[in-house]
Amino acid sequence: MKPREILELPLPSPPRSGYLELDKGASVLSGYAADDAVALLAAVAAISESSPFRRMATPGGRMSVAMTNCGSAGWVADQTGYRYVAEDPLTGRPWPAMPDGFTSLARAAASAAGFADFSPDGCLINRYEPGSRLSLHQDRDERDFSAPIVSVSLGLPATFLWGGQKRSERSRRIPLFHGDVVVWGGPARKTFHGVLALVEGAHPLTGSVRYNLTLRRAR
Repeated sequence: MKPREILELPLPSPPRSGYLELDKGASVLSGYAADDAVALLAAVAAISESSPFRRMATPGGRMSVAMTNCGSAGWVADQTGYRYVAEDPLTGRPWPAMPDGFTSLARAAASAAGFADFSPDGCLINRYEPGSRLSLHQDRDERDFSAPIVSVSLGLPATFLWGGQKRSERSRRIPLFHGDVVVWGGPARKTFHGVLALVEGAHPLTGSVRYNLTLRRAR
């Protein structure tokens, strides 16, 4: 089997506001969440006080990215597989409520990308430290594939991998910056995607880490 190809996409650094279409049903809204970043990060800090970040185990090993959740449906992984649950397995309590700011941002971004009436019921929050990465995968543990995924980048820049409908299809490298929002749904809903290992750096709001809010309708 040939190794999976990764296509180097010759893109300049995107403008701080703008629109980049990745595929039909998928786009990057550059800088869309930048003005809300301080409030979003404050909410992340409050959520993590109730449901701390943790590196989840998976059937293939432990993840390098630390995760937590908010909303009525939280994504979890262990050696048996992947699923959504109403309670945090670490605390035994329901996940923290979805902040209104998360919901309003997700709805507005989805609408701007062509998906009206998006109502997320869960948000997976990822914390990347230098060297953390997310391998190519599909978001397919949700029951409702008619709703898009809304992904918000905060802090250090990262390289987003955007693939195809099969893992073997080559991926493009898309630079993501603080405040960028990626939305994908419709024919792009099950596209394989990931994040390359985070490069060391310093951001005035997040220091040496990157946060990613991934809002979805799970149930």
